[in-house]
Amino acid sequence: MKIELKNLTKKFGAVTAISRINLDIKDGEFVAFLGPSGCGKTTTLLMVAGIYKPTEGDIIFDETRVNNFPPKDRDIGMVFQSYALYPHMTVFQNLTYPLLLKKRPKKEMKREAHYVSDMMGIEELLNRKPGQLSGGQQQRVALGRALIKKPKLLLFDEPLSNLDARLRISMRGEIKKLQKDLGITSIYVTHDQIEALTMADRIAVIKEGVLQAYTDPEDLHDRPKTLFIAEFIGNPPMNLFDVEIQSEGGKLVANLGDGVKFVILDSRKPKKTVKGRVRMGIRPQDIHIDSKEGFDTRVFLVEPMGRDDLVVCKAGNVDVHFLVDPIMRLKMEDSIKLRFDMKKSQFFDTETELSLLWA
Repeated sequence: MKIELKNLTKKFGAVTAISRINLDIKDGEFVAFLGPSGCGKTTTLLMVAGIYKPTEGDIIFDETRVNNFPPKDRDIGMVFQSYALYPHMTVFQNLTYPLLLKKRPKKEMKREAHYVSDMMGIEELLNRKPGQLSGGQQQRVALGRALIKKPKLLLFDEPLSNLDARLRISMRGEIKKLQKDLGITSIYVTHDQIEALTMADRIAVIKEGVLQAYTDPEDLHDRPKTLFIAEFIGNPPMNLFDVEIQSEGGKLVANLGDGVKFVILDSRKPKKTVKGRVRMGIRPQDIHIDSKEGFDTRVFLVEPMGRDDLVVCKAGNVDVHFLVDPIMRLKMEDSIKLRFDMKKSQFFDTETELSLLWA
């Protein structure tokens, strides 16, 4: 099923929760709605589901405007954060409840329940009740209940938030594989950037009800269109500094202060003439220790992270975060030289917060 949102807007009284969102979802695509709590991503999902009615704009399923269609007529399956299982029913009864509402024959219900439970790895749990299941098992039941209807659209509202970290990782893989195998168009709401970046074909980043970007994970990470995206995407977060753009000796440089300057490469020059201060960004993995070309600094803090150590140093009056191999065994107060990989630098307008490279 193809989905199209045109100028989608939702207001609650004087409060605008979602403002004129436009995006398209291809048939069989997995799209994530990503943003902080309260940004409007769940509100958008609930409008697609038919639970909320848009204040303005259109929701189109396969060329059909569905604004006034009730949820039962939209051919959707939905998986909630709370699982929303009926506690007095067995797993079998929970799975087959959507078919019961459609008055399907008992033989068909039994056949479909066994097919879905086998696919979800919960066939031995059919006679148990939700209170007898782990969180991961409940999540599989909730997903199976959504799938048993054979919907054309799957909607996920932060379905993994209640699971522990290890189980979230395994469930991410299972959901992604299942979605690809079945080819069902899916929308996945999350505030967790790792979930969005690892699972989605494309990501819609929302801030305060406004769509910031709608693109693939690599583009979102490497070519952030706004300062918000640069800050929100990436772990550890991007370093952001106020710098002065100056011309020196025929070259454009970014002056951080205290004698720390960076030559801006031609491929990274702002697309418009810039004078004065801008925000420069660079990710921790793009900063390296270089005894020949780096600037002098001192280690302020070392945080072991397993595969890498996150190191904090000072550049001018600001903190610089970067990653090193633990084998280097850096310690506080060590003197080192740092080099920024300026091929990976980003620049943002301080007023509009738009990228000076990509927007």
